[in-house]
Amino acid sequence: MARVCQVTGKRPITGNKVSHSNIKTKRRFLPNLQTKRFFLAEEDRWITLKLSSEAIRTINKNGLMSVVKELRASGVSI
Repeated sequence: MARVCQVTGKRPITGNKVSHSNIKTKRRFLPNLQTKRFFLAEEDRWITLKLSSEAIRTINKNGLMSVVKELRASGVSI
């Protein structure tokens, strides 16, 4: 499975690793992804999402059902 957040769309980005002698080599910055299960009370079932820590905070703030509605509106099957 790809390293992409299902809510925010965050994905790995590239940059430079810089040594003490200022030599630059390519590296990847990975998002802080967590696999998390939520109970969707309206549908009486569990869903598993791959989320960044920012997306978990968004769900805590806005509520799970509103986030799920936005995902389904954008065409993601949950």
